[in-house]
Amino acid sequence: LLNRKLDSVSDLKKWFHDRSELESVIGEDLAWRYINMTCYTENEEYRNRYQDFVENIQPQIAPVSDKLNKKAAASPFLNELASVTGYDLMIRNLKKDIEIFREENVPLYTQISTEAQKYQQLSGAMTVDVNGKELTLQQASVYLMSTDRKLREEVYHKVTTRRLQDKEALDNLFTGLVDLRHRVSVNAGFKNFRDYMFKSLGRFDYTPQDCFDFHNAIEHEVVPILDEFSKERKAALKVSELRPWDKAVDPEGREALKPFSNGMELTEKTIEVFRRLDPFLGQCLAIMKEMGHLDLESRKGKAPGGYNYPLSEIGVPFIFMNATSTLRDLVTIMHEGGHAIHNFLTRELELNDFKSTPSEVAELASMSMELISMDHWDVFFTNETELKRAKREHLEDLIETLPWVATIDSYQHWIYENSKHTTEQRKENWNKIFDRFSDTVTDWSGLQPAKDYLWQKQLHLYEVPFYYIEYGMAQLGAIAVWRNFRQDPAKGLQGYQNALKLGYMKSIPEIYKAANIKFDFSTAYIKELMNFVRAELKKI
Repeated sequence: LLNRKLDSVSDLKKWFHDRSELESVIGEDLAWRYINMTCYTENEEYRNRYQDFVENIQPQIAPVSDKLNKKAAASPFLNELASVTGYDLMIRNLKKDIEIFREENVPLYTQISTEAQKYQQLSGAMTVDVNGKELTLQQASVYLMSTDRKLREEVYHKVTTRRLQDKEALDNLFTGLVDLRHRVSVNAGFKNFRDYMFKSLGRFDYTPQDCFDFHNAIEHEVVPILDEFSKERKAALKVSELRPWDKAVDPEGREALKPFSNGMELTEKTIEVFRRLDPFLGQCLAIMKEMGHLDLESRKGKAPGGYNYPLSEIGVPFIFMNATSTLRDLVTIMHEGGHAIHNFLTRELELNDFKSTPSEVAELASMSMELISMDHWDVFFTNETELKRAKREHLEDLIETLPWVATIDSYQHWIYENSKHTTEQRKENWNKIFDRFSDTVTDWSGLQPAKDYLWQKQLHLYEVPFYYIEYGMAQLGAIAVWRNFRQDPAKGLQGYQNALKLGYMKSIPEIYKAANIKFDFSTAYIKELMNFVRAELKKI
């Protein structure tokens, strides 16, 4: 690729195709190393294989990638190719990569990847004992839905105490990451890591100010709804104080919903939900099942969280999650399944770059699926009362997610605008930001340490900095997709798929437009969408 002569537009096009193929193969090799490491964090061989990529392969790729970018940028045929849909955005991205690449950042990125991996190891090793059983924190948190308040409180304290055991290790790890990231941004000529990341992530369609506007809109339009929910919950539970361990239990004292009992049942029922929406969607998930690309159940030694990893060479992604049989797990598989559908819908696109969508689009795929799949949740809940309850809980959860997104995003802006902060200042500002986007009803008295370090459970802060506001933007888009689907299911689903099929061949606003929705996070628009969700809640 570096030595090839490029004497025409068709030469350049072929060159981009071959480069894309090479990147697909390398990307898929990395994917399997990451998948194996997260599925089995205690397996030394898997850990070493991933580490080997990060330390010995990735650093060799970055400089070559930069040389390839410069070769393409120097071609006299580049402008001609830039007039072709899809290529225009890819070339814009390529020029951006050249602009921010610095040789001296390659070893720093290796160090960052190695350090961030420690978060997985620390979190994956966290277990607590409940009723004589050793449980992962994900498994233990199921007890926070128990109707036995004493048990909930006991488990809450156990989980919190276990997290706090590693608070200093996690604090030091984060301090080191912030420092390394700041150095990367200064090397690339930026004032701070936030400004560097906006460029790096290719945020061409919005600015930090738009994020601040989003935070303000959430504070004014959504946080008051949180207060309403919490007051209703406190009254329904008949408690004198609403405590953090009272937030997940059913307010009417019913046992937690249990939509499935094991990974196999979750798989089969999810395929059926997708098939009912559209036979093609069901087929996508069935292929993944057939190929062993679903690792869904929580177990010891498995990294926390959930993801859908695209495998661009074979075009069939991999879903990883930690299911324990809760409604949250059902929503997670719908979410990751939405990402998977996106991969299937873009797998035939010409270049790898065309398939690599920005997060604001990727999360639109997953969050919309959470909502449009609700029409078929009777596959999981044959009892009408339970079905209604599941839908209500999900919609309330969706509203509660938006302030949390604003919290994490706002916190990241503060962290990197003030990269030389002390751990004490970090704690103080976390509390300030947390309080801004929280309800005023929950009583945290006697739980200050737990509140101080709540942010440490958010893996994005450690592993994928600045990747979080996208969930908020995409959540708004998903509500709008669902509103269209409500009005006309066939047309709504078609719009959703039309948008996803575009991959990254159009800008974010244009992709949203293809789904017949707006890329907008103004106060007025957020108010309109919240009114729609509240109306739907009333219908239930």
